Amino acid sequence: MPFVNVYYPEGLLNKEEIKIISHTIHHSLIEQFKIPEDDYFHICLPYPSEQFFYDPSYLLEGGYKRSNKMIHISITCAPGRTINQKKNLYQSISKAIFNQLNISTADIFITLNESSVENWSFGQGIAQMVNTKEEKEK
Repeated sequence: MPFVNVYYPEGLLNKEEIKIISHTIHHSLIEQFKIPEDDYFHICLPYPSEQFFYDPSYLLEGGYKRSNKMIHISITCAPGRTINQKKNLYQSISKAIFNQLNISTADIFITLNESSVENWSFGQGIAQMVNTKEEKEK
């Protein structure tokens, strides 16, 4: 049930490249978090470069620096994955985007936000992921 937001600099990516990034993230989520293939909800939004402020080298190893092509991937999902699953997801996404589009892994910033299942509605005003005792008794 991940919901993914991808923020990228205006003019950096064309429509096909945006699709590649989205599909790459989705494939990594299937592989690392074992989500169903049809659990696919992504929004890709450009941002004006002059409105994203960041340090070019904060916590990067090996002398790498971020460029003005920084992509922020924000993933909201249910809790329950291990630290290793999360680390493997970050690696999988970063390496795949680099391999597909030659965007430096230093320019791929990923955040994971965990939200319990009762905080989700996939439409119809229903909390589909919540199976309460009362609902089962109906």
